[in-house]
Amino acid sequence: MVSFYMSTRVAVVTGSNKGIGLAIVRALCKQFEGDVYLTARNVGRGEAAVKALNSEGLKPMFHQLDIDDLNSIKTAAEFFKQKYAGVDVLINNAAIAFKVADTTPFGTQAEVTLKTNFFSTRNMWTVFNEIIKPGGRVVNVSSMVSISALNKCNLDLQQRFRNENITEEELVELMQRFVDEAKKGEHKERGWPDTAYGVSKIGVTVLSMIHARRLTKERPNDGILLNACCPGWVRTDMAGPKAPKSPDEGAVTPVYLALLPPGAKEPHGQFVSEKTVQKW
Repeated sequence: MVSFYMSTRVAVVTGSNKGIGLAIVRALCKQFEGDVYLTARNVGRGEAAVKALNSEGLKPMFHQLDIDDLNSIKTAAEFFKQKYAGVDVLINNAAIAFKVADTTPFGTQAEVTLKTNFFSTRNMWTVFNEIIKPGGRVVNVSSMVSISALNKCNLDLQQRFRNENITEEELVELMQRFVDEAKKGEHKERGWPDTAYGVSKIGVTVLSMIHARRLTKERPNDGILLNACCPGWVRTDMAGPKAPKSPDEGAVTPVYLALLPPGAKEPHGQFVSEKTVQKW
């Protein structure tokens, strides 16, 4: 069955019932020609967020999506494949962070943070990369913290994370090694920084570069652009009330990358902040 939706463009934003994700959905509703999906693991919170945007005169759609649940990812991907023949814009925004004052043991923080921010984001791509349409745009929301965390790694780790030939398998191994060493309380002596969030975002940034290179190699004529970005320090539940940027300001760079014009060749495989490519 070919429905008229097959030709409708569609954008999907993970973790978008609040914070930067919600602001990204708001901006896309105003700027993207097509259907925009707000997604959340909790259906009640997701639908409440949709209603809030409805009251602003915006019409996002909703689909349940919990990136920590592989079945949820596969169900969502199948829905977009059946209804729209794929996805035009994917923004991987869902992430978690422990508060600085949190007393959860660091090893546990490392395991939980990397599970969502790195491993689940990777699962999103493993499933969704097959349904990204030609001309698609993929944006992985990382953080400038990934650069400061990288600079606090020992030289061996820095060289590995900056190596343009690093494979996905090597990166996965390094991320798992951090978790294992953090659980043993050995991460600092093994050359890692004391930030689980920072290491998780090193993973997201490097993963983005790996996936972009693979797209160039495997789908050279499809014009898909994939980048990682930093939204800035934004007032959210995650970052707290003292941050200088509003969520709408934080959405600017992710939305810019999501709406790069047809035929654009760059940026691709870059880390972008304030709409500017950053040195990694």
